[in-house]
Amino acid sequence: MTQPTAAPFLLGVFAHPDDESLLAGGVLAQHAAAGARTAVVTATWTADSHRAPELADALNVLDAGTPRLLGYADARNPASAPDGAVRLVDAPLDEAVGRLVAHIRETRPDIVVGHDALGQLTGHPDHRRTHQITLLAVEAAGLPHLYPDAGELWQPAALYAATHSESGVGRLGPLLQSVGKTLLTVPDAYVTTTVDVSPWAAVKMAAILAHRSEAARERPLPGLLARLPEAERDEIIRTESFTRLTPGPAPGHPHRLGA
Repeated sequence: MTQPTAAPFLLGVFAHPDDESLLAGGVLAQHAAAGARTAVVTATWTADSHRAPELADALNVLDAGTPRLLGYADARNPASAPDGAVRLVDAPLDEAVGRLVAHIRETRPDIVVGHDALGQLTGHPDHRRTHQITLLAVEAAGLPHLYPDAGELWQPAALYAATHSESGVGRLGPLLQSVGKTLLTVPDAYVTTTVDVSPWAAVKMAAILAHRSEAARERPLPGLLARLPEAERDEIIRTESFTRLTPGPAPGHPHRLGA
């Protein structure tokens, strides 16, 4: 385990390009502004897809390094893998976990942030699969008998799941329902950490808009947010909620991610 710091190194692990900006763009920007290292691993959409450059631009806005791609296809979009890569949901679990373990051991984060078990409001199968992979990889990264060729052992101090509570979903719920999307929330008690990211809302929104192809479409959340009045949009994106999944008492502050 690493020693806690004021701004621990934060690694986000998310299914698609834009998930990092929508779900944790505020805390990524917050940690970067405090001088911490940040990075993002994206499970689907390959390097030769049209969304890879957009992801690079979003991470540049967030000061979160360059894209780290697991190299799998989106369950619902063949264009995500022009090279014909297997879909994440069809990939062998052991293989996918091993790929993520390699990134964790290379980057050596204090905190890992990923999807919740529901699959983030809409229950996308890639979100749920990425949640499973992240749970296994965070533990496996510190075990010597697992993935011995994936780099030097490293055990992150904490794992958090980005989530949305029943009472905290606010205007986001009706916004998604207006285009026929489902709304999967967790009980309020499931949320352990709520972060006010208002100071970084402009950076977060710029990162969301960097995913240009999604922002130009009508149904994806970046496009929905892009068409809202600024005040309404900021109300939706200014709070990020998380569940600490690491066993034991949660150290630090209920409004800040801590290792």
